[in-house]
Amino acid sequence: MKRIILGLIMLSSASLTMAKDAADKFSNVSIETTKVRDGIYMLTGQGGNIGLSVGEDGVFMIDDQFSPLTKKIKAAIADLSKKPIRFIINTHWHFDHTGGNENHGKDGVVIVAHDNVRKRMSKDGFIKAFNKKIPASPKVALPIITFSEGVTFHINGQDISVKHQSNAHTDGDSIVFYGSSNVIHMGDTFFNGLYPFIDASSNGSVNGVIRSVDYILSIADDETQIIPGHGPLGNKKALVKYRHMLVTLRDRMQKLMSQGKSIEEIIASKPSADFDDVWGNGFLNPESFLKVLHSAMPKT
Repeated sequence: MKRIILGLIMLSSASLTMAKDAADKFSNVSIETTKVRDGIYMLTGQGGNIGLSVGEDGVFMIDDQFSPLTKKIKAAIADLSKKPIRFIINTHWHFDHTGGNENHGKDGVVIVAHDNVRKRMSKDGFIKAFNKKIPASPKVALPIITFSEGVTFHINGQDISVKHQSNAHTDGDSIVFYGSSNVIHMGDTFFNGLYPFIDASSNGSVNGVIRSVDYILSIADDETQIIPGHGPLGNKKALVKYRHMLVTLRDRMQKLMSQGKSIEEIIASKPSADFDDVWGNGFLNPESFLKVLHSAMPKT
């Protein structure tokens, strides 16, 4: 009995230590608010950028970063609106975009996402690029409304439409269009000024990302404000630069692969050298990005 009690005490102590470490990791993170248009905002902290529509009907939220940041995020939202958060859209399943789901789900917020987001969050996952196991999310954190192609919200005087992007950053990506405001939230199909992560283990592909970028470029104009999944607020000009980088490096990678080069040989040849100073100082360094790009290339 003493051993059992001692074991429980040690387990409890370990859990408290882990919780404290998680809290400490985010203790210095501040939530910054950027006004995009009247009633539309972007919140940055740590993790995926958050989009907001605030108005008389309440708060419509896109992504929610990490669980320990929920209190700070809610405080930032309270500075913009005293109305409740009514809906959260998850642009995809990754934990830096869905980590706050559990907290908001307990508050009664309706969480919505593509079918594949719920499927992936419902079971243990694995991100091969980082050799990282992701435990299944608790029931309260799961999207309770899902869709296959798209869905529209009629809120705060706007028709906010959400459209699925197949096999782009993952197999469950969504892009959100803020009605008539000419604002688009692209989630992780757009990393502004950073080499992007493309999750091949979640059926993501570089061609799928480029396809999503081409779609947005076909409908955006010079006044369109584009919220990326990571990086500063963007526009059509920034998205054109992103596309140029992706297409150029995809084509270089394809040529090297067709020559039978190994990933080690490709990295050694530095095919991204002329882009690295601009794009290689963020989440992924040049070598890491080349590995990600290699994994996300078309399979032939």
